Formats: sequence, structure tokens, C-alpha cells
Amino acid sequence: MAANTAQHMGNLPSGMGICTTIPDIFYIPELVFGGVTWALVASNLVQPANPLGWVMFVSIFCFVMTFLWMIIFACGGHRNSSSWATADFAYHGIAAFFYLSSSVSLAFVTITISLSPFISSSAVLRIYRIDIAAVVFSFLSTLLYFLHTIFSAMRWKSF
Repeated sequence: MAANTAQHMGNLPSGMGICTTIPDIFYIPELVFGGVTWALVASNLVQPANPLGWVMFVSIFCFVMTFLWMIIFACGGHRNSSSWATADFAYHGIAAFFYLSSSVSLAFVTITISLSPFISSSAVLRIYRIDIAAVVFSFLSTLLYFLHTIFSAMRWKSF
């Protein structure tokens, strides 16, 4: 039984091993792109509040949870690897879904701004350009979380 547990523990790395294995190598880019999305949306006029509030919630929630998740894995806090592999797959699947929904909302708001008759004014053009950058980084974050979900599912199925 102990050998079986040790074999499964090898599938979930800890320490610096999370920087060298797939899907755990995605933690740092997820944090970077999610943090940039958060900063770009926060630096802008949050109007309309409802869709952009959702984007802010998703980017902050995923940034904090991914950071905590990475710290748990780095410190070796995952002892029961099959349940941690399941939780890793579930979290990243939910995060990918959240990011996809917020990315679509952000893209919709950005398209709405582009249809504004005041787009030629410098203030609106600045907001529009920042929103375009936020949409790009939000969709990149969605892609990273989606890839992490796929590779986490493959790891989970290997148990």
C-alpha cells in the first residue's frame, strides 16, 4: 500500500517540480496573464458595471486561487494525490469556464465601445485600446486555463 501511494505521489510534483512538469508549468503564465487582465480592466472606466464587474471578479478570484493552489503544490501540501488531482482538474475546469464567460463579456463591451460615435475622442479611444488589450489577455488566460484543465484531466485519468 505504501509503495502504491508513493507511486501516485510521483504524479503530483511538489517544490520546484511544479515549474518543470505539465500541467503545473502553466501556473506562472496563468498568474501573469490573469494579473495583466485584472490590471487593464481595473485601470479603465468600469462601465457598464455588470459585465466588467464579472470580469474583475473572475480575474481577481482566479489570480488569488491559482496563487494559493500553486503555493499548496509547491509546499507539498497535497498528501492524498488522487483527490488533489481531481480537485486540480475541477478547479482549472471551473476557472476556464469562468474566464471564457468573462472574456466574451469583455469582448462584447469592447465591440460596443467601437460602435460609439465618440470613438474619435482621445478619452474614448484610450479606453477602447485598453479594452482591446484586456480582451487579448483575457482570452490568453482562458486558453492557459483550458490547457491546464486538459492536462490535469489526463493526469487525473492516469490514477
